Amino acid sequence: MLTADPAPTRSPARYAALAGVAAVVLTVALIGGLDLLRLTESTYHLRRTISEYALGPYRWVFDTGVLLLVLGSLAILAVLVRRGMARWRSVGALAFAAWSVGLALVVVFPKNDWSIGPSVSGSIHRFGSLLAFTSLPIAMVLLARPWVRDAAWGAYARWTSRFGLLSALTFTPLLYAILVNAVTGRSWWRVFPLGYVERVLVLTEVVAVLVAGVWAVACGAAARTSTPTPEPPLDPAPDPAPEPAPRSAAQPEYSPSRTSR
Repeated sequence: MLTADPAPTRSPARYAALAGVAAVVLTVALIGGLDLLRLTESTYHLRRTISEYALGPYRWVFDTGVLLLVLGSLAILAVLVRRGMARWRSVGALAFAAWSVGLALVVVFPKNDWSIGPSVSGSIHRFGSLLAFTSLPIAMVLLARPWVRDAAWGAYARWTSRFGLLSALTFTPLLYAILVNAVTGRSWWRVFPLGYVERVLVLTEVVAVLVAGVWAVACGAAARTSTPTPEPPLDPAPDPAPEPAPRSAAQPEYSPSRTSR
């Protein structure tokens, strides 16, 4: 369960994060609605990739959903950076931005229409998909890593990292299919029902973005952020024993006198 200690405030960052989360939820509603509509006809349509919607009458729904995901992801990233969770030049932030760039390429350049043949647009579309799918797990893990032991943000960071790792795990079937293609020559999109595998991958990565969005809402509501709590050293060195004060040369050493015996 994700909890936060900082008290909520009415800050623009919080509203921006909420807008980002709402945009991602709308993406799920739009693309999920298309799948539910197709399920009323036949389950065969789900064997095809989600990008197939861009080649038919529902392209505007697909494009709107993906663009909302792009805008929502950028809003979440901006809040995390603005509130000190990451820096723009960090690898995690750049990978999160690359996820958005890859999604934008998917919208601008539709996939190949195989009734016509291969195209430059289809090749760029495939590159954008690969960029998005590989960048997001890296972004989630690296954004979360400095905060996993933090007192205030540790729970958010750990959940974000877990879904990043889960996203990487759901990508492995596609890597296996590519490996089969390289070894046997079999078309990689025929190794598995590609549409099913892609939907599991996309759902996992979208949930990872939502988890990061919840983190952004929490830190956007906080009055102020802090630096990550440093980890204690494994074997702290003991404090050195104090050295005895040097004896003054003017002060003679005490020795009992004859009269004191």
